[in-house]
Amino acid sequence: MDATGNPTTTTPRLGRYTIDTKSSSISFKSRHLFGLMPVHGTFAIRGGTVDVAEPLSESRLRVESDAASFSTGNDQRDGDVRSAKFLDTDRNPLITFVSERVDATSVSGTLTACGVSRPASLSIVHAQVTANAFTVRATTRVDRTEFGVTAARGMAGRHLDLTLEATCVHA
Repeated sequence: MDATGNPTTTTPRLGRYTIDTKSSSISFKSRHLFGLMPVHGTFAIRGGTVDVAEPLSESRLRVESDAASFSTGNDQRDGDVRSAKFLDTDRNPLITFVSERVDATSVSGTLTACGVSRPASLSIVHAQVTANAFTVRATTRVDRTEFGVTAARGMAGRHLDLTLEATCVHA
């Protein structure tokens, strides 16, 4: 049973789920100042859907994040990262992930940021399923230079360790 007393299962029931944006987020860790200082932050999830199918490999996922929601708690840094020299959120307002392959331990697909699409694989590190919903935590590492974000080499970390925490509700 889950915390509310509802029975839990090992796989979500078939069908479409929507991502509950109020209880879902994307967090990241990186480094700056020549790799000496840790930086933590978040992106807000704008929306998304998960279509659970049988077999599981036929399932599909789409997540959209607002690039301008980038936040580390440092207004100057956040403004710089949103600017044209990094994320260029005026021209590239969305960051998206669309799955191509799903299995019990990972989701592989295409991540698009700054107008550049690259393959990405999320490792599922936690999942909890209830009768009408499921939550999942998945992680990946992104190399910002592969998306054309090359400003401040040495000062800003090259890699971002991303964690997606999503609550998905049966539609």
